[in-house]
Amino acid sequence: MPIYEYQCRSCAEHFDTLVLKGTVAECPACHGHDLEQLLSGFAVSSDGSRQANAKAARRAAVNNPNFKEQKVAHAEYVKKHAEE
Repeated sequence: MPIYEYQCRSCAEHFDTLVLKGTVAECPACHGHDLEQLLSGFAVSSDGSRQANAKAARRAAVNNPNFKEQKVAHAEYVKKHAEE
């Protein structure tokens, strides 16, 4: 059930509405149907964008000055708890 953002071309009212199958969007102020669907302020994620974000995060982690110390500490933690 998508929520779309609209601006009415008749009265310039800006609003969001839930659009179900078969629903015709209508301006709540003037009840007009001459609407412009706007781009909403949320991000859409795709496989490509997820992979690019993961690659950027890995690159940032590797470039972190504490990366090596964190890896050594994690390895020591795993070794200690594997012995128990």
